[in-house]
Formats: sequence, structure tokens, C-alpha cells
Amino acid sequence: MRPFCLVAAASFALMTALAPAGAEAPVAAPVFAPVPGAEADLATYVWKKRPVVVFADSAADPAFAEQMAAIAARWPDLAARDVVVIADTTPEPMSALRRKLRPRGFSLVLIEKDGTIAARKPLPWSGREIIGAIDKMPIRREEIRRGAGSGGTTGY
Repeated sequence: MRPFCLVAAASFALMTALAPAGAEAPVAAPVFAPVPGAEADLATYVWKKRPVVVFADSAADPAFAEQMAAIAARWPDLAARDVVVIADTTPEPMSALRRKLRPRGFSLVLIEKDGTIAARKPLPWSGREIIGAIDKMPIRREEIRRGAGSGGTTGY
């Protein structure tokens, strides 16, 4: 592990040394860190974020693992679309989020910025499918028209 750290540090030092004067430092990619379902309050995200809620009865559920991997793989694009991921793998005691959204086993729930439920899916979706669904939402389409939150890429 230490040789890797040395190589990474040397690479960063070389990049900054070779960067033109006045150039901005590279922007770090957003970190994928799901919010635990027991700590999530959907009201705090209204008009600020697009919650993507992933439910499963266990973190060992293969569908849950597949969904989280798909989200992580496209995280920079999702973060640019103001997505917050909420993961709830604890059916008992039932969280307020579970009482509100009432999932059965694995469930993916996409919520628009205004708090309305845009989609419920009983199977994992690819990152591309999630991004496509978000880009079709009325509030997102308005953001695109205004040029806000471009998401970096328009392609999936």
C-alpha cells in the first residue's frame, strides 16, 4: 500500500509542478456516500436534492448490491443532477422513510425535487436508466433549459 501512496503523491506533485501558472487545481470527483435510511428526512431535500432511495431487507441482498454498484459507477453524473442516495436495509424497526414509502423487499424509488415520487422499481436500474429518468423530469428539463446543473454530459 505504501508504494501506491508514494506513486500517487509523486504524480500529484508532478501534475501541479507542470501546470501552467494561474491554472486551477484539478477538481476532485464527488464522493459517493449514501445516507442511512434511519437518518434521512425527505423534507430536508425538497427543492434542494433529488432523492434516490434504495430499499432492501438486507445489505446482503444481491439486488441491493447491484443497484449500489450501478449508482456508484455513475456517481459523478448523478451528483451533478443533485442526487442524494438514501439506503435503507433495516426493515425492523421500521424507519419513518419505510413507513412513508412502504417498500416490499428490494425497491428503488426516484423522487423529484418537489418531493413527488417519480418512479418506483422492484428491480435494479442501471445508472444510465436512472439518469435518463431524471433528465425526463419536468424540473430537470427546466434546469437544462436554464443551463443550471448540466450534469457534465448529456449522453447516457
